[in-house]
Amino acid sequence: MIDPKLLREQPDVIREALKRRHYTFDLETLLNIDRQRRENLAGIETQRHLLKQESDEFAKQKSGPNVSPPLHLKQRSKGIKRLEEQLKTYEVRVQSELALIPNIPHKSVPVGDATANQVVRVVGEQPALTFKPKTHLELADSLGLLDFARAAKMTGSHFPLYTGLGARLERALINWMLDVQTKEHGYTEVFPPFLVNREAMFATGQLPKFEEDMYRLKDDDLFLVPTAEVPVTNLHRDEILDEAQLPLGYAAYTACFRREAGSYGKDTRGLIRVHQFDKVELVKFTTPQTSYEEHERLVGHAETILKRLGLHYRVVCLATGDLSFAAAKCYDLEAWAPGLGQYLEVSSCSNFEEFQARRANIRYRATDTRKAAYVHTLNGSGVALARTLVCLLETHQQPDGRILIPEALRPYLDGRTHVDRGAVDRTAR
Repeated sequence: MIDPKLLREQPDVIREALKRRHYTFDLETLLNIDRQRRENLAGIETQRHLLKQESDEFAKQKSGPNVSPPLHLKQRSKGIKRLEEQLKTYEVRVQSELALIPNIPHKSVPVGDATANQVVRVVGEQPALTFKPKTHLELADSLGLLDFARAAKMTGSHFPLYTGLGARLERALINWMLDVQTKEHGYTEVFPPFLVNREAMFATGQLPKFEEDMYRLKDDDLFLVPTAEVPVTNLHRDEILDEAQLPLGYAAYTACFRREAGSYGKDTRGLIRVHQFDKVELVKFTTPQTSYEEHERLVGHAETILKRLGLHYRVVCLATGDLSFAAAKCYDLEAWAPGLGQYLEVSSCSNFEEFQARRANIRYRATDTRKAAYVHTLNGSGVALARTLVCLLETHQQPDGRILIPEALRPYLDGRTHVDRGAVDRTAR
């Protein structure tokens, strides 16, 4: 959430930010409501002052202990209560409207819609395959790695069912990615709940704007997590951290659930857009002074995964019109899928500055002044499946139809070097 003080003292900053984002919002109505709120508050203070003066005067003049206050004192007191009720209404309206204003983009973010996104760097070369590459769906079907038909029978469309070495490969990727981020990059591993409450979703910016995109349990008002960012960011909700603790970094695996998969009209087959997918998420809590340095470091930690998987990818700085609601700056990591002939987003690494921290009330106490201030929160996919699996299968496919397993994953697959059909055709005894 943006700073209410900014709304009152520098509304032009918000106007400009909304313009840069190409975001439609009736700021003038909010400013008018907030003006009425402040006038109401001033009226309450004036009436309280008058009531105190009149009460003191009455106390001096009354002749006995059982003398009732004059009618005008009672009326003034009732008037103050009415003003206080009005104030509560104004405050609720202001907070509700503030919650609909997106974060202010960092000054380094390019201005424009998605066509203004800037490629920061390109890593590696597109695979020079000597044969026509197959898509991940063709490969998965021939190798018995996925079964969407049975998944649809048990759940519905756009839910994957991994089978045989497909399931093992998914599990290997998750375990390896967690090991890299915890053992090499120093993140603390957590395994959070897959269900979170409304307060947690609001804190990270999913609510109220994106409620329709989420899976919700009606009876309990709990939400299936759209990303581990939600529970992990809420680890320190309503806490004050010591500056010496920062930066704090967490790595977490969760399944992720999103309704949006079927709404795009294209690229919906296979693993490109699914309602449920696996992801290892990285979350950091930092001071404002170090957050952008930590942001770049976090991007590098996500890139480590793609490099060791031998994937060709690019890093893209998103333009203002393509930023997520809560982000001040975001880099997307897009890996190349040869069978599809396109880049796929496999990670988004965002700096939210104090936007989420204000909603979650996460602060830190400065070492020198001992004053409390809001932390900056960062998060990034380290990285997301299933699209990373798509790129892995299509990049490392061999002329004979097998998949070469990257060296980094082999210890997690009993030293296996290839994914092949024979490895998954055994019948359990």
